[in-house]
Amino acid sequence: MTTTKKICAITMARNDAFFLEHWIAYYGAILGKENLYIYLDGTDQPIPPTAGEATVVHCERIPGQVVAAERRRLTHLSNMASELLKKYDLVIGTDADEFLVLDPNVDESLVSYLSKLDVNPSVSGLGVDVGQHLNEEQTIDGSKPFLSQRSYGQVSSRYTKPVVVSKPVRWGAGFHRVKGHNFRIDRNLYLLHFGVFDYEMVKARFQDKDRMAAGWERHMKKRSKVIHLVTNKKAKDADRYFPIARAVQTLCRPIFALNKPSMGRWKLVVRLPERFKQIKI
Repeated sequence: MTTTKKICAITMARNDAFFLEHWIAYYGAILGKENLYIYLDGTDQPIPPTAGEATVVHCERIPGQVVAAERRRLTHLSNMASELLKKYDLVIGTDADEFLVLDPNVDESLVSYLSKLDVNPSVSGLGVDVGQHLNEEQTIDGSKPFLSQRSYGQVSSRYTKPVVVSKPVRWGAGFHRVKGHNFRIDRNLYLLHFGVFDYEMVKARFQDKDRMAAGWERHMKKRSKVIHLVTNKKAKDADRYFPIARAVQTLCRPIFALNKPSMGRWKLVVRLPERFKQIKI
Protein backbone atom coordinates (compact mmCIF):
# COMPACT_ATOMS: atom_id res chain seq x y z
CA MET A 1 0.00 0.00 0.00
CA THR A 2 1.39 3.38 -1.05
CA THR A 3 1.76 5.98 1.68
CA THR A 4 0.39 9.37 0.71
CA LYS A 5 3.24 11.83 0.63
CA LYS A 6 3.04 15.25 2.19
CA ILE A 7 3.38 17.78 -0.64
CA CYS A 8 3.53 21.57 -0.76
CA ALA A 9 3.81 24.14 -3.56
CA ILE A 10 5.85 27.34 -3.65
CA THR A 11 5.99 30.34 -5.93
CA MET A 12 7.28 33.91 -6.02
CA ALA A 13 5.39 36.71 -7.75
CA ARG A 14 5.34 40.42 -8.40
CA ASN A 15 2.49 42.31 -10.10
CA ASP A 16 0.89 38.99 -11.00
CA ALA A 17 -2.49 39.10 -9.24
CA PHE A 18 -4.41 37.41 -12.09
CA PHE A 19 -2.24 34.31 -12.30
CA LEU A 20 -1.63 34.18 -8.56
CA GLU A 21 -5.37 33.91 -7.97
CA HIS A 22 -5.56 30.93 -10.33
CA TRP A 23 -2.36 29.40 -8.88
CA ILE A 24 -3.88 29.52 -5.39
CA ALA A 25 -7.19 28.05 -6.59
CA TYR A 26 -5.55 25.21 -8.54
CA TYR A 27 -2.86 24.08 -6.10
CA GLY A 28 -5.07 24.86 -3.09
CA ALA A 29 -7.75 22.48 -4.35
CA ILE A 30 -5.18 19.72 -4.83
CA LEU A 31 -2.87 20.20 -1.84
CA GLY A 32 -4.89 22.34 0.57
CA LYS A 33 -4.21 26.06 0.88
CA GLU A 34 -2.37 25.44 4.15
CA ASN A 35 0.33 23.74 2.05
CA LEU A 36 0.92 26.71 -0.26
CA TYR A 37 3.86 29.08 0.24
CA ILE A 38 3.79 32.38 -1.62
CA TYR A 39 6.71 34.77 -1.59
CA LEU A 40 5.84 38.28 -2.73
CA ASP A 41 8.69 40.17 -4.41
CA GLY A 42 8.46 43.51 -2.64
CA THR A 43 6.82 44.85 0.51
CA ASP A 44 4.50 46.93 -1.72
CA GLN A 45 2.74 43.80 -3.02
CA PRO A 46 -0.81 43.18 -1.73
CA ILE A 47 -1.66 39.88 -0.08
CA PRO A 48 -3.88 37.89 -2.48
CA PRO A 49 -7.48 38.13 -1.20
CA THR A 50 -8.04 34.40 -1.81
CA ALA A 51 -4.88 33.28 0.02
CA GLY A 52 -6.82 31.84 2.95
CA GLU A 53 -4.58 29.56 5.00
CA ALA A 54 -1.64 29.86 2.60
CA THR A 55 1.62 31.16 4.01
CA VAL A 56 2.31 34.52 2.37
CA VAL A 57 5.69 36.17 2.96
CA HIS A 58 6.70 39.66 1.86
CA CYS A 59 10.33 39.72 0.69
CA GLU A 60 12.53 42.70 0.04
CA ARG A 61 12.32 43.59 -3.63
CA ILE A 62 14.86 41.65 -5.71
CA PRO A 63 16.48 44.37 -7.85
CA GLY A 64 18.35 44.17 -11.12
CA GLN A 65 17.90 43.13 -14.72
CA VAL A 66 15.86 40.06 -15.56
CA VAL A 67 18.67 37.46 -15.76
CA ALA A 68 20.49 38.45 -12.58
CA ALA A 69 17.23 38.98 -10.68
CA GLU A 70 15.96 35.56 -11.77
CA ARG A 71 19.08 33.88 -10.43
CA ARG A 72 18.67 35.59 -7.06
CA ARG A 73 14.95 34.73 -7.01
CA LEU A 74 15.61 31.03 -7.60
CA THR A 75 18.40 30.97 -5.04
CA HIS A 76 15.86 32.24 -2.52
CA LEU A 77 13.22 29.70 -3.59
CA SER A 78 15.78 26.86 -3.51
CA ASN A 79 16.64 27.81 0.06
CA MET A 80 12.96 27.94 1.02
CA ALA A 81 12.31 24.55 -0.60
CA SER A 82 15.22 23.04 1.32
CA GLU A 83 13.70 24.24 4.59
CA LEU A 84 10.24 22.96 3.65
CA LEU A 85 11.63 19.51 2.84
CA LYS A 86 12.32 19.11 6.55
CA LYS A 87 8.56 18.61 7.01
CA TYR A 88 7.33 17.76 3.49
CA ASP A 89 8.17 14.78 1.28
CA LEU A 90 7.92 16.75 -1.98
CA VAL A 91 7.97 20.41 -3.01
CA ILE A 92 6.41 21.65 -6.25
CA GLY A 93 8.05 24.90 -7.36
CA THR A 94 6.61 26.89 -10.27
CA ASP A 95 6.02 30.40 -11.48
CA ALA A 96 2.51 31.73 -10.85
CA ASP A 97 1.52 31.13 -14.50
CA GLU A 98 2.62 27.46 -14.54
CA PHE A 99 0.49 24.48 -13.60
CA LEU A 100 1.65 20.90 -13.12
CA VAL A 101 -1.15 18.64 -14.36
CA LEU A 102 -1.77 14.91 -14.50
CA ASP A 103 -3.14 13.46 -17.73
CA PRO A 104 -6.90 12.95 -17.14
CA ASN A 105 -6.48 9.46 -18.62
CA VAL A 106 -4.85 8.54 -15.30
CA ASP A 107 -7.75 7.92 -12.95
CA GLU A 108 -6.27 9.26 -9.72
CA SER A 109 -5.31 12.51 -8.05
CA LEU A 110 -2.04 14.34 -8.60
CA VAL A 111 -1.12 13.74 -4.95
CA SER A 112 -1.79 9.99 -5.25
CA TYR A 113 0.22 9.81 -8.47
CA LEU A 114 3.20 11.75 -7.12
CA SER A 115 3.15 9.62 -3.98
CA LYS A 116 3.91 6.55 -6.10
CA LEU A 117 6.74 8.13 -8.10
CA ASP A 118 10.40 7.68 -7.31
CA VAL A 119 11.42 11.34 -7.28
CA ASN A 120 15.20 11.35 -6.95
CA PRO A 121 15.86 14.22 -6.69
CA SER A 122 13.38 15.67 -9.20
CA VAL A 123 10.80 14.92 -11.85
CA SER A 124 9.57 17.00 -14.80
CA GLY A 125 6.33 17.18 -16.72
CA LEU A 126 6.40 17.67 -20.49
CA GLY A 127 6.30 21.43 -21.11
CA VAL A 128 3.48 22.96 -23.15
CA ASP A 129 3.39 26.71 -23.81
CA VAL A 130 -0.32 27.41 -24.32
CA GLY A 131 -1.11 30.11 -26.88
CA GLN A 132 -4.10 31.89 -28.39
CA HIS A 133 -5.26 30.98 -31.89
CA LEU A 134 -6.26 34.48 -32.98
CA ASN A 135 -8.57 33.21 -35.75
CA GLU A 136 -10.49 30.84 -33.47
CA GLU A 137 -10.21 31.95 -29.84
CA GLN A 138 -11.45 35.03 -28.00
CA THR A 139 -9.90 37.12 -25.24
CA ILE A 140 -9.64 35.02 -22.09
CA ASP A 141 -12.44 35.14 -19.53
CA GLY A 142 -10.79 34.70 -16.15
CA SER A 143 -14.02 33.42 -14.58
CA LYS A 144 -14.02 30.29 -16.77
CA PRO A 145 -11.48 27.43 -16.87
CA PHE A 146 -8.51 28.28 -19.09
CA LEU A 147 -8.61 25.05 -21.08
CA SER A 148 -12.28 25.50 -21.95
CA GLN A 149 -11.08 28.54 -23.93
CA ARG A 150 -7.69 27.44 -25.24
CA SER A 151 -6.93 24.38 -27.40
CA TYR A 152 -3.43 24.91 -28.81
CA GLY A 153 0.11 25.06 -27.56
CA GLN A 154 3.75 24.67 -28.47
CA VAL A 155 5.50 21.67 -26.94
CA SER A 156 8.45 23.48 -25.44
CA SER A 157 11.55 22.19 -23.68
CA ARG A 158 11.69 25.60 -22.02
CA TYR A 159 8.80 24.52 -19.82
CA THR A 160 9.89 20.92 -19.26
CA LYS A 161 11.14 21.89 -15.84
CA PRO A 162 12.20 19.78 -12.83
CA VAL A 163 9.49 21.38 -10.71
CA VAL A 164 8.94 18.47 -8.29
CA VAL A 165 11.82 17.87 -5.87
CA SER A 166 12.33 15.44 -3.00
CA LYS A 167 15.71 16.68 -1.74
CA PRO A 168 17.42 20.04 -1.26
CA VAL A 169 18.59 21.22 -4.70
CA ARG A 170 19.68 24.37 -6.47
CA TRP A 171 17.24 25.35 -9.18
CA GLY A 172 18.64 27.31 -12.10
CA ALA A 173 16.95 30.57 -13.15
CA GLY A 174 13.27 30.08 -13.91
CA PHE A 175 13.25 26.53 -12.44
CA HIS A 176 14.70 25.39 -15.80
CA ARG A 177 17.13 22.87 -14.33
CA VAL A 178 18.47 21.39 -11.12
CA LYS A 179 22.18 22.06 -10.83
CA GLY A 180 24.36 18.97 -10.67
CA HIS A 181 21.55 16.57 -11.60
CA ASN A 182 19.92 15.20 -14.74
CA PHE A 183 16.18 15.50 -15.45
CA ARG A 184 13.50 12.87 -15.94
CA ILE A 185 10.29 13.53 -17.87
CA ASP A 186 7.32 11.58 -16.54
CA ARG A 187 5.00 10.15 -19.20
CA ASN A 188 1.78 11.32 -17.51
CA LEU A 189 2.75 14.76 -16.22
CA TYR A 190 2.60 18.08 -18.08
CA LEU A 191 3.67 21.56 -17.11
CA LEU A 192 1.29 24.00 -18.76
CA HIS A 193 2.49 27.58 -19.13
CA PHE A 194 -0.18 30.27 -19.60
CA GLY A 195 1.95 33.40 -19.34
CA VAL A 196 1.42 34.42 -22.97
CA PHE A 197 -1.88 32.69 -23.74
CA ASP A 198 -3.81 35.88 -24.42
CA TYR A 199 -2.90 38.66 -26.84
CA GLU A 200 -4.58 41.46 -24.87
CA MET A 201 -2.89 40.33 -21.67
CA VAL A 202 0.51 40.31 -23.36
CA LYS A 203 -0.06 43.89 -24.56
CA ALA A 204 -1.00 44.93 -21.03
CA ARG A 205 2.19 43.41 -19.63
CA PHE A 206 4.21 45.70 -21.89
CA GLN A 207 2.66 48.56 -19.91
CA ASP A 208 4.08 47.18 -16.64
CA LYS A 209 6.81 49.70 -15.84
CA ASP A 210 8.51 47.37 -13.34
CA ARG A 211 8.91 44.62 -15.95
CA MET A 212 10.12 46.97 -18.66
CA ALA A 213 12.61 48.66 -16.33
CA ALA A 214 14.03 45.25 -15.43
CA GLY A 215 14.67 44.41 -19.09
CA TRP A 216 11.64 42.18 -19.71
CA GLU A 217 10.65 43.73 -23.09
CA ARG A 218 12.95 41.55 -25.21
CA HIS A 219 12.13 38.52 -23.06
CA MET A 220 8.37 39.08 -23.43
CA LYS A 221 8.57 39.58 -27.20
CA LYS A 222 10.46 36.31 -27.55
CA ARG A 223 8.03 34.37 -25.36
CA SER A 224 4.90 35.79 -26.97
CA LYS A 225 5.86 34.32 -30.35
CA VAL A 226 3.79 31.29 -29.34
CA ILE A 227 0.63 33.23 -30.26
CA HIS A 228 1.94 33.70 -33.80
CA LEU A 229 2.99 30.05 -33.96
CA VAL A 230 -0.32 28.50 -32.90
CA THR A 231 -2.27 30.91 -35.13
CA ASN A 232 -0.28 30.24 -38.28
CA LYS A 233 1.21 26.74 -37.98
CA LYS A 234 -0.84 23.60 -38.59
CA ALA A 235 -1.34 21.82 -35.28
CA LYS A 236 -0.41 18.16 -34.86
CA ASP A 237 -2.34 15.58 -32.88
CA ALA A 238 -1.02 15.86 -29.32
CA ASP A 239 -1.45 12.22 -28.32
CA ARG A 240 0.57 11.10 -31.33
CA TYR A 241 3.36 13.64 -30.87
CA PHE A 242 3.69 13.90 -27.08
CA PRO A 243 5.69 10.62 -26.83
CA ILE A 244 7.93 11.70 -29.72
CA ALA A 245 8.58 15.07 -28.09
CA ARG A 246 9.41 13.35 -24.80
CA ALA A 247 11.96 11.14 -26.55
CA VAL A 248 13.50 14.07 -28.44
CA GLN A 249 13.81 16.18 -25.28
CA THR A 250 15.37 13.29 -23.38
CA LEU A 251 17.99 12.65 -26.07
CA CYS A 252 18.74 16.23 -27.20
CA ARG A 253 20.64 18.61 -24.93
CA PRO A 254 21.83 22.17 -25.46
CA ILE A 255 25.63 22.28 -25.55
CA PHE A 256 25.74 25.02 -22.92
CA ALA A 257 23.60 23.02 -20.42
CA LEU A 258 23.74 19.26 -20.77
CA ASN A 259 21.29 18.73 -17.88
CA LYS A 260 18.47 20.54 -19.66
CA PRO A 261 16.12 19.18 -22.36
CA SER A 262 16.02 20.52 -25.93
CA MET A 263 13.77 20.37 -28.97
CA GLY A 264 16.50 21.72 -31.23
CA ARG A 265 14.84 23.87 -33.88
CA TRP A 266 11.63 21.87 -33.94
CA LYS A 267 8.63 24.18 -33.41
CA LEU A 268 5.98 21.61 -32.56
CA VAL A 269 2.44 22.99 -32.30
CA VAL A 270 -0.25 20.63 -31.06
CA ARG A 271 -3.98 20.65 -30.53
CA LEU A 272 -4.47 19.64 -26.92
CA PRO A 273 -6.46 16.44 -26.28
CA GLU A 274 -10.16 17.05 -25.69
CA ARG A 275 -9.90 15.41 -22.26
CA PHE A 276 -7.62 18.25 -21.09
CA LYS A 277 -10.71 20.47 -20.97
CA GLN A 278 -11.58 18.58 -17.75
CA ILE A 279 -8.59 20.19 -16.03
CA LYS A 280 -9.80 23.05 -13.84
CA ILE A 281 -7.29 25.88 -14.00
